[in-house]
Amino acid sequence: MIRLLTTALLCLVMPLAGSASELMPRVHFLIPAGPGGGWDGTARGIGEALQKSGMVEDVSYENLSGGGGGRAIAKLIETAERQQNTLLISSTPIVVRSLQGIFPQSFRDLRVIGSVIADHTAILVKADSPFGSFRELSAAYNSNPGNVKVAGGSVRGSTDHFVIARALQLGGGNPRSVVYVPYDGGGKAMAGLLTGETTALSTGLSEAIDMHRAGEARILAVTAPQRLPEIPGVPTLMEQGIAFSFANWRGFFAAPGLSAASYNKMINTVASVTETEAFEEVRKRNGWTRLSLTDQAFYEFLEAQEAEIGTLMRELGYLR
Repeated sequence: MIRLLTTALLCLVMPLAGSASELMPRVHFLIPAGPGGGWDGTARGIGEALQKSGMVEDVSYENLSGGGGGRAIAKLIETAERQQNTLLISSTPIVVRSLQGIFPQSFRDLRVIGSVIADHTAILVKADSPFGSFRELSAAYNSNPGNVKVAGGSVRGSTDHFVIARALQLGGGNPRSVVYVPYDGGGKAMAGLLTGETTALSTGLSEAIDMHRAGEARILAVTAPQRLPEIPGVPTLMEQGIAFSFANWRGFFAAPGLSAASYNKMINTVASVTETEAFEEVRKRNGWTRLSLTDQAFYEFLEAQEAEIGTLMRELGYLR
């Protein structure tokens, strides 16, 4: 998974900007979770870039949580004829939850359009937490796993869950002993941390960076291979002796059975927006890494990631 994403970041498929006739006439974003999480933030960020760049004026959003994202996928498939201008936002969990059988579909049941960004995981605590580093959090976990409750914005076995479990395992702990508290979206998970319901939060950097900058929470580590320019004062896990890096891609999918012309417009719209100044502003604000893979290249990336994640999850005991 890490090797795969690193290669992808070095081998981006660079889009060509298209004329208005080659773009979607309007865009409706289908978001498989509640407001405030990574999917919601990415969809709205891309929508903002589309509008500010003048590429698409009519942009709308629909939050439809449930079933670990499966409810939105099922709706897109079942109402495909009415989803001519709908883009479903998703990320690594579409691979994870399909492997787990949380929903019966996989990315193969949808039309792959393209990825836009990669978001590293942040492990954070409240501003007044006694833990000053991930190593200190790891030591407390090793001493008594039950005293370290970890929040995440998605279900058990998700990326939020297995990233922290892997990091704690590499710190000498048992990954199967993690007390993981799932919330419906990153916003609710952050609230759980700030109210003291949990000890730490494992989430996408884009969902944590504002609270970190505001001084309401502290990021102990990020899963980037090296420090990020957006938060140069935050160390990586690797700096703290944890040989682990990870980034969660985010991208778009469409309903099956639409015309080739519709898919071409979707692919061109998603690819082209990542080349705008408006997108770059949104990317920097959220601490995202650019990851523009389109159509077949994105499909092949997903197939390879499915195999790699399956291996990692079996090692952690999340799959048989």
